[in-house]
Amino acid sequence: MMVEVIATIARWLQLAANFVVLGSCLFIAIAHSNKFVHLVYSGSWIQRLERLFLWLAFSIPVCLLVGLITIVAQMTGSMSNLWQQSVWFNILRDTHVGQVWLWRVAASLLLIFFVLYLINAAEKTRWRYVLCAFFATVPLLVGSLTSHIAADELSLSSYVPYALHLIFAGAWFGALPALLLLIYDDKHTLNLPESKSFVIETIKRFSAVALPIMCLIIVTGIWIANHLLEGFYAALVATSYGLLLSGKVALLGVILIIAASIRSYWLPLLANNGAIPEMRRGLQGMRNWVGVEFLFAFILLLIATLIANAEPVKNASIDDWFFPFRFSITATWNKPNVALQVWSGFVVLILAASVAVIGFARQWSLKRLIGIPVLFVIASFVIILPPLAIEAYSETYRKPTVSFDAASIANGSALYAQHCLECHGVQGMGNGIKSRTLSTKLPDLLMELHTVDHTPGDFYNWITYGMKGTDMPGFVEKLTDDDRWDLVNYLHALSRGYQARILSPNVVPDKAFARPPVFSFTGQDGYQGNLQEYRSKGNVLLILFTWPQSNERLAQLSQAYGQLKNKNTEVIAVPITELGTGELTEIRESLPFHLILHGGDEIVSSYMLWRRTLGYPDIIGKGVNLEHIEFMLDKNGYMRARWIPAWDQFGWSDIGVLEKQIDALNREQIISVFSDEYVR
Repeated sequence: MMVEVIATIARWLQLAANFVVLGSCLFIAIAHSNKFVHLVYSGSWIQRLERLFLWLAFSIPVCLLVGLITIVAQMTGSMSNLWQQSVWFNILRDTHVGQVWLWRVAASLLLIFFVLYLINAAEKTRWRYVLCAFFATVPLLVGSLTSHIAADELSLSSYVPYALHLIFAGAWFGALPALLLLIYDDKHTLNLPESKSFVIETIKRFSAVALPIMCLIIVTGIWIANHLLEGFYAALVATSYGLLLSGKVALLGVILIIAASIRSYWLPLLANNGAIPEMRRGLQGMRNWVGVEFLFAFILLLIATLIANAEPVKNASIDDWFFPFRFSITATWNKPNVALQVWSGFVVLILAASVAVIGFARQWSLKRLIGIPVLFVIASFVIILPPLAIEAYSETYRKPTVSFDAASIANGSALYAQHCLECHGVQGMGNGIKSRTLSTKLPDLLMELHTVDHTPGDFYNWITYGMKGTDMPGFVEKLTDDDRWDLVNYLHALSRGYQARILSPNVVPDKAFARPPVFSFTGQDGYQGNLQEYRSKGNVLLILFTWPQSNERLAQLSQAYGQLKNKNTEVIAVPITELGTGELTEIRESLPFHLILHGGDEIVSSYMLWRRTLGYPDIIGKGVNLEHIEFMLDKNGYMRARWIPAWDQFGWSDIGVLEKQIDALNREQIISVFSDEYVR
């Protein structure tokens, strides 16, 4: 615990020091002008800043060293390992964190050298301070390579917004100490007209720049938060990461109010050409409130540091949702009048923004400028949120404890046939034998998007405790916890299989949505593997076949196997029906690719749920039993194409056509997110 506290403080101080050097250099560059150049560089506030730069620049590598010590202690589990040179060497050489640390130290040393050059430079030009600010951004950019964004997926589209967020935050936060030193500097008060003019002009310039910077901080922050939350907005009030993020947003709101009051009330007082007492009151007000703003910003930076060290939302679990409701657009949008009410609320929200702009232009008092738009915002929320609310349960956001795999789905299918079929029907369409005797109409779990509208935890709750106001009983006494999650997985596989009926033998480039189940298997040569081992390595052609009906096709694939392997595609064959000893011997000798002997029944049971097409939805009775079906899975685990010889005629019987689909997948840009192994 103590190690984590020390690590957090070191990161906090290092980030603050980096920000101050960056922002204060930019502030001096903003203050620079030919008219007031002698005031800029003769002022004691500049000299104080430059002395502060040196201390701050040296503190960055010191804090980085403390951070590395805590990393070594956490990785090795003991402080005693700090004295072993080999441990340090291995971490710096073999870990991503260690390598990034080396680059950060190098960047911080480069910053120290330039700060020394800046302090000793004979001519204090604007470009030198801008260049110093640039060197101060380098440690930030390198350090962001160890962020949640980088750990999740290091791509240009994800990294750039995060890097810009850090730079903008540094430009704003780091400029506040410079602003404080300026307005507290006795030489640049209201004693001389020229000094007064310089102070007011500098503050106005900074205020004009700070507004768009703050807007960019908000925009990039929203993008980053949305990217990390991945639509899981309930985490904002139910996880440590979310609560910290909510606290950060709330504190930022307070800071924005303070900044607005400084800009709209205290700065005009200071710029007043009238009585000196009013101007002095404006100066004192600015001193007080800029100090408060900096204090809150310093706390905000601490919260941001804690967020960087908190468990990411994607790994967090909400085992007990304490609200009886949640908000869902997908589950409510198609209900009567919901869209109309929501759009009406957005109109009120636009009115709030319009009123704020008008009030700012007409220089309303701070109470009116903030109070009236806030009332409009509250009114918009009152209009928007209620129609989007649906019932929620303690388990609503609970994550499944059983992966979305073939074994789980096969067991869920058997449990469904035993406990659910009589009411919900063979294919889950709500047309079972007992459905007409029930007091409520049963939903169509096959064709309607219930698994999209509701969370896996909702289904788990209904299966466990039943549904209030309906005839559905709970199965908490009859089924184990894993069995109930198996049923949830089966219902998702049923729905996903139907929604994937748009798949065809042709790959649609860059369109990956169908997430099939994973599976483990044992091949004819005794090899034990799983589907996940092919991720990032290549594609998988999964064949479900019947013997001897599929004999010709298997022979064709055996002959073309070398070509497919050269295109980074593995072939896995699964028998639909049990093979006799003689059949097994014959097939074994002829197939160069994996023939699954153990686990095949589960794979067939789960993947046959993906048999439906637009032309053959197969929703009557028990459905058809196919003799042969093939699936093309890409390197990220998504099902991208499907060939059913009985319905698609030629298709992949022409190996050239099959190779074209593989080539299309191989030409794609890498989809960085793997298909989920748990239903969401």
